[in-house]
Amino acid sequence: MHNSLTDLLTQVRDGKVSVADAALQLREAPFEDLGYARVDHHRRLRQGAAEVIYGAGKTPEQIAGIVDSLQRSGQKTVLITRMKPEAAAYLQERAALTYDAASRIGIVGPLPEPDGDGKIVVATGGTSDIPVAEEAALTAEVLGNRVVRLYDVGVAGLHRLLASLDELMGARAIIAIAGMEGALASVIGGLVDCPVIAVPTSVGYGASFGGVAALLSMLNSCASGVSVVNIDNGFGAGYLASMINHMGAKP
Repeated sequence: MHNSLTDLLTQVRDGKVSVADAALQLREAPFEDLGYARVDHHRRLRQGAAEVIYGAGKTPEQIAGIVDSLQRSGQKTVLITRMKPEAAAYLQERAALTYDAASRIGIVGPLPEPDGDGKIVVATGGTSDIPVAEEAALTAEVLGNRVVRLYDVGVAGLHRLLASLDELMGARAIIAIAGMEGALASVIGGLVDCPVIAVPTSVGYGASFGGVAALLSMLNSCASGVSVVNIDNGFGAGYLASMINHMGAKP
């Protein structure tokens, strides 16, 4: 199967693929049933980004099988989130996998050249938030974005954030990641003119309730233009930021 419908139609136009063969590929294209997973090969056509593998709860063999299916369908780069080290070790023997243990992100294949409109800034309140931040940053990079990382710029030392105003104000979208009381998103939202995606993390002491305190704080932000994803959901933030950063490329 070709990477996109446009490629296939172009090859039909140029006489490189027959109409019958193209029709067969389109009938086969929507998904592949592996028994334990129905791998979506049409996701890129529908949504602009290929299917991502959620690694938690899957065996190493299942992850490898889904990767193989996606690669056979023409997907050059495969993103795997929440991947355990043992699954990464298993897959590294069978594919060109890059694994980041902190964020539990696995990437099979090369990172694409950035084709987004601008840059995405990923900022964290503290160093403890970096695993979630790297999930967001690597997701955005796999989806074709230039990412700037600003780590440990929380409100406990506000001058650290203000020292990076140029980066913040030049962003197309900002991902603000923080645990504790989650104030970082409101502070950034009051400084910039681009969308801010807030990610509460489960970092904090008892009354943070595993990130619920930060979640509620971000949901109640007085700063305009702040949206919120789920606790520790770096992937969701990176994906949404990529959509924002690619909107200018749409017809």
